[in-house]
Amino acid sequence: MIVVRLDIVERYLARTAGGEGLAAVRKAYQAWRAIASASQWRTPIDVKRSHPKASVLKQGRVVFNIKANDYRLMTQINYPAETVEIRFFGTHAEYDDIDAQIV
Repeated sequence: MIVVRLDIVERYLARTAGGEGLAAVRKAYQAWRAIASASQWRTPIDVKRSHPKASVLKQGRVVFNIKANDYRLMTQINYPAETVEIRFFGTHAEYDDIDAQIV
């Protein structure tokens, strides 16, 4: 898959630079990115096979748990185009404050 809008995660991590556990968050995100980039997800079922705890929402939205669910990575997946667009990255508490169908 082609992962786009990587800047969303990088901006978030830069904003929280020096925060406790940042290295672990970055490592977990990089692991997710490596798996996503090497994958060929054709359907939400394919996503669930590689990420059983991912939440599949409507209209191609998928939310991934990063660093044992401390962080949430919300994406928009276009299966035919083989692209994963990052829409949001933040803590679980920050995720609770957004509307996942709009962001």
